[in-house]
Amino acid sequence: MESRKSYQAYYLGVVPYQLALNLQQSLVEARAKGINRDVLLLLQHSPVFTIGRFRGEEDIIVSPERLAQEGIEVFHIGRGGGITYHGPGQLMGYPILSLEENGLGVRQYIWELESVVINLLHSLGIRGHRIGEYPGVWVNVKKVCSIGVRVNHGITMHGFALNVDTDLRYFEYINPCGMKKAGIMTSISKILGYPIEVESIIGGLLHSVSDIFGFEYKQEVDRCPVMLDALSG
Repeated sequence: MESRKSYQAYYLGVVPYQLALNLQQSLVEARAKGINRDVLLLLQHSPVFTIGRFRGEEDIIVSPERLAQEGIEVFHIGRGGGITYHGPGQLMGYPILSLEENGLGVRQYIWELESVVINLLHSLGIRGHRIGEYPGVWVNVKKVCSIGVRVNHGITMHGFALNVDTDLRYFEYINPCGMKKAGIMTSISKILGYPIEVESIIGGLLHSVSDIFGFEYKQEVDRCPVMLDALSG
């Protein structure tokens, strides 16, 4: 019986965006050189807006002064998609994996990321689905998970942002993913009608990743040297 491929899974808690970006870049370089195997970073962010390749700051609909007052940083990054919000109560998933070694194209990879979230939601009694022209996962007419990826040297970075118990009012400061419709975003807690902690769904998410990608995961207590260097730098 063929053994399934394993990957390292880390939950890092709340991490500032720049630090997480540095960590991803270091892990992508290490993965491309064959130093590390595939890695899944799970974490939350301090409040931040990130802008992808396809739209710009025109989708921020509050003043710079309001952003400064609330301590929200803005980052222009290389992933696909438009602007979105990240913050506490939102589970970020950053897979650093080789598409070639896993026999995946970019479109199939995004489809499988969506499937991971749809499976997880199903385990919580929530029916999630896709809307063809908008990558991500929806529940009825509201979006619960955004997806934006970048591939560098055949290695993926960025990933998905799943609203678990997110403060949704911050999405009212932007046109999320370029969509000019108020109240388009939702969260698992809002759907269920009671609060859900991010940490409580991590086990279910890892099982879903294993089911969809055919991986075995190894939850690591000690961080690998590349992670230590990036986090300390």
